[in-house]
Amino acid sequence: MSSILTNNGAMVALQTLKSVNDDLSKTQTSISTGKEVGSAKDNSAVWAISKTMESDIAGFEAIEEGLSIGEATVAVASAGAEQIVEKLTEMKELIVSAQSENVDHEKIQTDITSKVEQITSIIDAAQFNGANLLKATVDGTATGLGVLASLDRVGAGGAVSAVEITVDSVDFETDLDLGSMTQITDSASAASALGEIETYLQTAITGAASLGADAARLEDQSEFVSNLVDSMTLGVSTMTDTNMEEASARLSALQTQQDLATQSLTIANEAPSSLLQLFR
Repeated sequence: MSSILTNNGAMVALQTLKSVNDDLSKTQTSISTGKEVGSAKDNSAVWAISKTMESDIAGFEAIEEGLSIGEATVAVASAGAEQIVEKLTEMKELIVSAQSENVDHEKIQTDITSKVEQITSIIDAAQFNGANLLKATVDGTATGLGVLASLDRVGAGGAVSAVEITVDSVDFETDLDLGSMTQITDSASAASALGEIETYLQTAITGAASLGADAARLEDQSEFVSNLVDSMTLGVSTMTDTNMEEASARLSALQTQQDLATQSLTIANEAPSSLLQLFR
């Protein structure tokens, strides 16, 4: 039955055209913005996950910066500790040479004193941004450096806890009490100084090795966090970014559907006029 009051074909064609236009608008938006899921209404579950991951990415990027500062601080202390080991080795050589009777013990002691002053200067200068891992604080408390290394999340959207790497001070200022060493005046005093310098040397080597291990750990953690940020960024991209190849194919299909729906609506709108033929 045909009716001049209700055009069922036009209604169907109009709804189809409206649906195609909505899909076409969404596709054009996703292409122009590059985001398949740009807001919560696009896909609430994926959007919520992506926003949580993006907040974690921002946190890890801040951690990267903190690790870089921590690395620099430990690197300065490590370089100073290694330099101190070299100076103590030179002092040991001088003390060994002082074991002989026919040497200038006074000259050797002068050289040793000069190197002690160098070591003191190195300890004082081995600081970065106010942190010095080669000496204690003013009140004698051993210093240390806490470096934020990671964020641990319990489950999706769960509680977050911070994880630190603690770098202990080696406190050479206290442990290397070079000012109390036996003064070399003859071969006998040189023999006593040899035992003392050996103890100090082993202390310095142990401290330098400890700082080196901490520096390597911070470097490894920094590399891990950098790779983690890249992986998380890629994961968010996979969930939310527009697949341009698929979007291009979808756009072409929708444009064709739009043309066909428009033609269908035009035909449906012309149908009532054919009823006039019945009254001629």
